[in-house]
Amino acid sequence: MTDRTSRPVSASAIEKHVYKVFPNDMNAHDTVFGGMIMAKCDRLALVVAERHSAHVCVTAAVDSIHFRAPAKGNDTLLFSLALNRSWGSSMEIGARVEAENSYTGDVRHILSAFFTFVALDEHDKPVDVPQVIPETDEQKRRYDNAEIRREGRLETRKKLSSR
Repeated sequence: MTDRTSRPVSASAIEKHVYKVFPNDMNAHDTVFGGMIMAKCDRLALVVAERHSAHVCVTAAVDSIHFRAPAKGNDTLLFSLALNRSWGSSMEIGARVEAENSYTGDVRHILSAFFTFVALDEHDKPVDVPQVIPETDEQKRRYDNAEIRREGRLETRKKLSSR
């Protein structure tokens, strides 16, 4: 990486990472265990954060997890994650998970979430990361919306710390 001041979204994004659902992934309701999906999203978001920052990163926050539909046995999960925006040492990564029926090809959007990661230096101190360059209209929309979500997170933190 030659330019440490900015990087395009495409440099770190993950598109349609495939995970085949097996019986050990199911919950008591016979749908895919949501915690497993969340854990896979967190790991993949870490990859996006570390690709973008070129540093060790840690999860700072997870918010707006929305389970939109259940995944079922024999589904194939498709994970897509991309950096939405960066500020100083922190980065917001958006996750979208779809469930594909392996036999019919039908695809359902099952989860959306936002992860905040912080990049750390060799002394475990926050370190600045490159800015992100949105390349498409959709990425620009996510870039703008990330600032709104960040303002909400900071306002909530401020309200909670004043109690």
